[in-house]
Amino acid sequence: MLRRLDLLCIGLRFCALFVVLLASGCSSPTRLDAVPVNLEEKAVVHDMTGIRIWADSEDVTEMAAAGHAQAVREQAYLASTGHQGPLPPANYLAISGGGENGAFGAGLLVGWTATGTRPMFKLVTGISTGALTAPFAFLGPAYDEKLREVYTSLSGKDVLEERGFMAALFDDAMADNAPLRATIARYFDQPMLDAIAEECRKGRILLIGTTNLDARRPVIWNIGAIAERRDPGALDLVHDILLASAAIPGAFPPVMIKVNVNGKIYEEMHVDGGASTQVFVYPPSLEIASTGIKRDRRLYVIRNARLDPDWAQVERRTMSIAGRAISSLIQTQGVGDLYRIYLTAKRDNVDFNLAYIPKTFTRTLQEPFETAYMKELFDLGYDLAVKGYPWSKSPPGFAVPELKTSALTQNKTTRQFAGLGAYEFAQ
Repeated sequence: MLRRLDLLCIGLRFCALFVVLLASGCSSPTRLDAVPVNLEEKAVVHDMTGIRIWADSEDVTEMAAAGHAQAVREQAYLASTGHQGPLPPANYLAISGGGENGAFGAGLLVGWTATGTRPMFKLVTGISTGALTAPFAFLGPAYDEKLREVYTSLSGKDVLEERGFMAALFDDAMADNAPLRATIARYFDQPMLDAIAEECRKGRILLIGTTNLDARRPVIWNIGAIAERRDPGALDLVHDILLASAAIPGAFPPVMIKVNVNGKIYEEMHVDGGASTQVFVYPPSLEIASTGIKRDRRLYVIRNARLDPDWAQVERRTMSIAGRAISSLIQTQGVGDLYRIYLTAKRDNVDFNLAYIPKTFTRTLQEPFETAYMKELFDLGYDLAVKGYPWSKSPPGFAVPELKTSALTQNKTTRQFAGLGAYEFAQ
């Protein structure tokens, strides 16, 4: 018995020594200090002000002013083309996250082009995989073939490189997304950034969402404003933003963005915008219908996911239970986002239209970013669009009676800044 105990003790000591030696040879990634909470509002990226806002802020002054400036630009551009009479309808497009399921939205957009009825969007927003789609959607049908290529020919090797199991203990993610950065750089080049800047000068707006994990707050980046600055680091910054928006925490490394506060350099940790919201249009505190400017406004939301319950028998195992619960959380968060957007649209007299993956699509993903899976989903979106997609006028299971505006406009800050052009931001 004593002999067996001695052997057990020796074995435990050896294991402990092995862990210590392994840990000494592995060091976690380092970073600069995060921006102190009392200085968050003063952080500046690349000395470029006015390129981002907190999506959860009630102070819409800066966003309203930027929107008013874009409205003036749009009116000037329309006048230069000989346009007379009322302003044309303003169409907004919001593209959600969804990983590989982004192929559905891409196919829907390309199929929409084929019908000849796809509008030019005044405002395009994207988050996570939607952030990768949004620039192509913003620039229009001329970029459809590139969009098709992204979602029908790429595979897992173009997105990630798996790390060893020890990454869970000593690294910042289970996979390296350097391949995705290279893919983004291959498709999103300087000419594309210049084209976005040109459209921005016409009064159009392209917004991408990330999550500042230090602050635990959503951030909206104005890609057109960045493109117009012609800063030497503008293209790399946009690459960082797109990569960050799709950086699923734990799966992909966060993107560290250096900022300047009163002459001192800090680092912000940015991850998947889906950690804050699955889809967005504009902050609810921005009340765009309050200035009295008459114009038809239509919103199209593409939710790259199924919205039905998606039944499955769950194994009584820790990882199975946790994985299923997280999946449920993401789905219900996405539905909640749609409810919020729908109510905001109703308040602002914006025509609401929703597309999502039908429950008839039951193919199972065999591996991350499986090419065959994405191609089939792209084709589904394309075929549905070509046949005339039946846009839903409200989120599934949600319908409310018409509400009086006075019951929905209790935010004092919104009323205070409405006259500064909040409407024009998305008009």
